[in-house]
Amino acid sequence: MKMNKLATILSAVALSATMSANALAKDSIALVISTLNNPFFVTMKDSAQKEADKLGYNLIVLDSQDNPAKELANVQDLTVRGTKLMLINPTDSDAVGNAVIMANKANIPVITLDRTANKGNVVSHIASDNRLGGKMAGDFIAEKLGNNAKIIQLEGISGTSGARERSEGFSQAAKNHQFNMLASQPADFDRTKGLNVMQNLLTAHPSVQAVFAQNDEMALGALRALQTANKKDVLVVGFDGTDDGVKAVRSGKLSATIAQRPDQIGIIGVQTADKVLKGEKVDATIPVELELVIKK
Repeated sequence: MKMNKLATILSAVALSATMSANALAKDSIALVISTLNNPFFVTMKDSAQKEADKLGYNLIVLDSQDNPAKELANVQDLTVRGTKLMLINPTDSDAVGNAVIMANKANIPVITLDRTANKGNVVSHIASDNRLGGKMAGDFIAEKLGNNAKIIQLEGISGTSGARERSEGFSQAAKNHQFNMLASQPADFDRTKGLNVMQNLLTAHPSVQAVFAQNDEMALGALRALQTANKKDVLVVGFDGTDDGVKAVRSGKLSATIAQRPDQIGIIGVQTADKVLKGEKVDATIPVELELVIKK
């Protein structure tokens, strides 16, 4: 009789533990990411996934494909799926505001990653200091070429906070070092567009001495254009520190890259989500360190 009672108690304890584990596993957080057609954001997603698994959350990942309308549809979908919190990596800092407001109305906390939202209530923003990174790139070019260097800048997607802030930081360095800015044109953070835009700009500005590309994908595209034109003495500086970008620096093809830590952005994003859901206080802005990567 006592054995049966003990077995019943043990069975109840086991069932309770299973129910608790299942309840935790059912807590879903979402990552709405600007695009998975970019190694930087793939790394962010993979790291967020590992941290979510570690902390016992179900991470729902939705790709906005660099389309604000798709982003809004993704957020709308998540508001009816029992999502506890949304991590949003915006496609566009202005356009994402409507998505953030939608989540606010559904009482779902929002954390932004890498790019800011210009409207709506955001619990915390996790990103590198893009202005500092842009300035670091300009200072590196000046260190190698001195003042008055002839520069081309390849810009990211217009409307994103990252593109705007990197431009602002680089412009500060350009002013300080009296760069001759030959051209500054968007290539949308895309390698193929970086190649095509750089080819066109080389025709108009063959005397260019250095290129600052606001991400490594565009830098690698620009590098290809320069190689095709047999221009081997042009410095190319990227931004992000992706695997391909760092490999190009280590091999001496790319002059430098300003390395963000997309892995840390993803990890810290999920850790911050965990704190918010537990009712803990979090900082409104959480910076992630930058590093100048050069060949050693």
